[in-house]
Amino acid sequence: MKFYVKQKVFSLGEQFTVKNERGEDCYFVEGEWFSIPKTFHILDKTHRELLTLRQKPFAFTTRFQILREDCVAAEIVREFSFFGKSYRIEGSPFSVDGDFLTHDYTIYRDGRPVAQISKEWFTWGDSYELDNYGGEDEQMLLAILIVIDCVLDRN
Repeated sequence: MKFYVKQKVFSLGEQFTVKNERGEDCYFVEGEWFSIPKTFHILDKTHRELLTLRQKPFAFTTRFQILREDCVAAEIVREFSFFGKSYRIEGSPFSVDGDFLTHDYTIYRDGRPVAQISKEWFTWGDSYELDNYGGEDEQMLLAILIVIDCVLDRN
């Protein structure tokens, strides 16, 4: 199933709307405005919180924890590298690889490709297509997309 992630341009804090292939709202992502540490909330269409993404402050490299019901489900770590960007997902069977500078990358589960993320260029606000062809946990895939977008925008 494909999802389309669109950032709202004129809003306090970072906000995204996630639509399915039929154009229906599925999820909302709300970033806290001027929060330390940086925090995002992934909400369902009734605005019930599903996941919290929270940056770990004072870490050597950028690290975001993905919390589901106040328990750490995974942690995304931007790895230190002189030759491009790479990310590691700890505590999860997922990994990610691709061209992060062009926002075109693949998410793997136990080494098997399960989703493709690509950025749509020349749009008002950031827009992404998330193709979940592996039938995986779409909330976790969305969390990976949001964290990588946030880290790339800040650097």
